[in-house]
Amino acid sequence: MHTSEGDSAARALLAATPLIDGHNDLPWALRELFGADPTAAATGRDLTLDQPDLHTDLAKLARGQVGGQFWSVYVPCSLTGHSAVTAVLEQIELVHELIARHPDRLALATTADQVEQVFASGRTASLLGAEGGHCIAESLGALRALHRLGVRYLTLTHNDSLSWADSATDEPRAGGLSEFGERVVAEMNRLGMLVDLSHVADTTMRAALEVTTAPVVFSHSSCRAVTDHPRNVPDDVLELIPGNGGVLMVTFVPRFVSGAIAEWDAELAAAMAAAGAKHADLADRRRFLASWSGRHRQPRATIEDVLAHLDHAREVVGVDHLGIGGDYDGCAELPVGLRDVGSYPALFDGLLARGWSAEDCAKVAGRNVLRVLRSAEAVADPRC
Repeated sequence: MHTSEGDSAARALLAATPLIDGHNDLPWALRELFGADPTAAATGRDLTLDQPDLHTDLAKLARGQVGGQFWSVYVPCSLTGHSAVTAVLEQIELVHELIARHPDRLALATTADQVEQVFASGRTASLLGAEGGHCIAESLGALRALHRLGVRYLTLTHNDSLSWADSATDEPRAGGLSEFGERVVAEMNRLGMLVDLSHVADTTMRAALEVTTAPVVFSHSSCRAVTDHPRNVPDDVLELIPGNGGVLMVTFVPRFVSGAIAEWDAELAAAMAAAGAKHADLADRRRFLASWSGRHRQPRATIEDVLAHLDHAREVVGVDHLGIGGDYDGCAELPVGLRDVGSYPALFDGLLARGWSAEDCAKVAGRNVLRVLRSAEAVADPRC
């Protein structure tokens, strides 16, 4: 399927338009390898070389022609309160250290214009996205500080519900968004920080779309109508996105894009619950899988599964509201054909082969996200 001619067309497309990926967990992968100290994590590997056990390094970014990357400054739900705030600050500092150590390959970007300027210089524009609203410890002051440090989206929840926002993978606590949750969204609008609705419950999606004055993003989610998983977005919510102006950034996580793997994941969740383990806790899940997966082998997803989600999303929301959020280094395996960040030309080769125009592919690659960034900047308080 992926001919040399097609690959050439995809590479030409990505040379002209910045591919902006919505979510990459390299910072947490480095923390898990080398500890919480940002300097130790930033220097633990020579990222100019291929790192076989990571989905992301500078060599792979170059092969994948990644023009802009939202680096996830993720905090697990096991950390709460001041510990969560400390962890997100450490992760932000780690990204800043990576940028400072590789100025010929990376540059910080906090605006759409800066993304384009960095891309034109031949480097990868580095944006920051905070994953999990628990990292602000219910403090709007902490939220403002994250923005000042360069964070340009906040995922309202991770896998656990908060007192002010409900997660897709936990019992509800807020009934969607609480009054404080609405204040968080309003403050993000004032700051020009994107509201990220990946991970949140359907009720939270709808509540946020009702109160936001700026376009939202789903930084790494796919379509529930194609794969029935709670982390995906139902069609009735997708239909609201064009009116808001936001973007669904289709992800590659196997259990979100493959029906067979979603069923396998549901069996895993049931087995963990029976054993008193928590499926939503990623560390708990990893420990449980060490013994369970040998008897229950996970099926494999493919690039075709991801392309099917993009096709469906285009039908429901239109091509002006699509992007890409791979979630590299945030899951153990990726679909066949999309094994690491160097695989992006193959994805766009696949879209072109399915009849998508070069113009539509350019919108999905980065133009739509740049529009959303500019829209958020336009409604922000100019003093921020």
